[in-house]
Amino acid sequence: MMRRRSHLAHLVYPILCVLALTACQPQGTDATKRSAATTIQTLLGAQADTTGFARALVPRPLKFPADQGPHPRFRTEWWYYTGHLRDAAGRTFGFELTVFRFALTPHRPTGDSPWRSNQVYMADFAVTDVTGHRFRAYQRFSRGALGLAGAQAKPFRIWLGNWSVASMGSGDFPWRLRAQRGDLGLNLTLSAGQGVILNGDRGLSRKGPAAGDASYYYSMPRLAADGELRLQGHSYRVTGDVWMDHEWSTSALGPDQVGWDWFGLRLDDGADLMFYRLRDRDGQTDPFSAGTWVAPDGRVTHLKADAVKAVPTDWWTAPGGGRYPVAWRLSVPSLGLDLQVRARLDDQWLPLAVRYWEGLVSVEGTQSGHLVRGNGYLELTGYGKGGPARR
Repeated sequence: MMRRRSHLAHLVYPILCVLALTACQPQGTDATKRSAATTIQTLLGAQADTTGFARALVPRPLKFPADQGPHPRFRTEWWYYTGHLRDAAGRTFGFELTVFRFALTPHRPTGDSPWRSNQVYMADFAVTDVTGHRFRAYQRFSRGALGLAGAQAKPFRIWLGNWSVASMGSGDFPWRLRAQRGDLGLNLTLSAGQGVILNGDRGLSRKGPAAGDASYYYSMPRLAADGELRLQGHSYRVTGDVWMDHEWSTSALGPDQVGWDWFGLRLDDGADLMFYRLRDRDGQTDPFSAGTWVAPDGRVTHLKADAVKAVPTDWWTAPGGGRYPVAWRLSVPSLGLDLQVRARLDDQWLPLAVRYWEGLVSVEGTQSGHLVRGNGYLELTGYGKGGPARR
C-alpha cells in the first residue's frame, strides 16, 4: 500500500535523513545508489514529534480536483503511477513513476528568499522490459522551490525536474506523464477510466489503533495509457493500463510494524483488487491490513485483514541483502477468489536511498470455478537493510 503506502516522514531523525539526502547532491539530480539505506520505520514510524502537523483522524469528503493536488499541512504525501504496457508486436513493459512530498515543518518559513521552502520532493522512475529481461531504476531529490519540484491541483501538475504528470488542458483529463533519464524515456497520455475509488472508510485508511495512525487514500486503477517508450536507442509505440494511487498522512506505521506487501491487480474481466499486508516484527499479518475489491460492474467491497490470505510461494535474494517474496498465492474466500501472483522478472529491486522491491506481476487463478487472468504491480518493503518510502 502505501501500505505500499502508509506514510513517509518524521520531523526529527527522519527529516534529518531526508535533508541529508537532498544536501549531498545537486538539486533535481539522480541518486541511483547509496552507501546507507533509509528504513521504512524511519520514514513512516510514529515516534517523531507531530506537533503542528495535520492528522488523518476522521473520514472527510474528498473533493476533486482540489484533492488531486498537495496537502502541505501533512508531513508526507505521494502520487504513485504503475503501468502495464505493450507494443503492437506484443513486447511487454512495466513502469513506475512516483513523486513523494515531505514537509520538514508544519508551516512555511518566513522570509523573501525564493530558495526558502519547508517542502522536499523525491521521485522514483523505473522500467521493466519483460521481453529484454531488463530492469532500470532511478531516483531524484529536490527542494520545493524555484520551480524545481512541486505539486498543484488546478491545473493538475506534479513534477520533479523533467519527471512529471500534468493536465494537458484547462480541464482535468487527459494527463501527460513524462520521464526521461539518458536513453530511457516515457511519454504517455493518460485518459480517465472508471473513476476514483476511495479506500478504507470513505477514503480514511487506518494503519494502527492510535488516533492519527491513518492516511487519506484513493486510487484510480484503470487509467488508459497511449504513447511512446524509448529504451536504448529504440522507440516503442505502447498502449496499456495505469494504476494511480494518491495518499497523504502525518504518521502511518506503528512501532511494531516493519513493512508491507502491496498488491494492485487488474483482472481481464474488469475487476480490480488492492490489498496491503502490513507486517509486524515477527513477519505476521497486522490486523490493520486491508484491501479493496472493485467488481467488473463497479461495485466496491472493502476487505479487512482476515478476509484475505496471502502466502509467499517463491523468493528472490537481492545482491545487497534481503530476501523478497516474488510469488504469492492470494485468496479471498468470500469472493470465491484464488489467485497465483508471480513477478514477470524476479529482479525488480530498487537499490536506492530507500531500498524496496516493486515490479510488474502476472495473475492467474479462478473465481467461483471460472478461470481469471490479469496483471498488476507488487510492492515489498522492509525485507532488506532498508525498506522504501511509500504507502
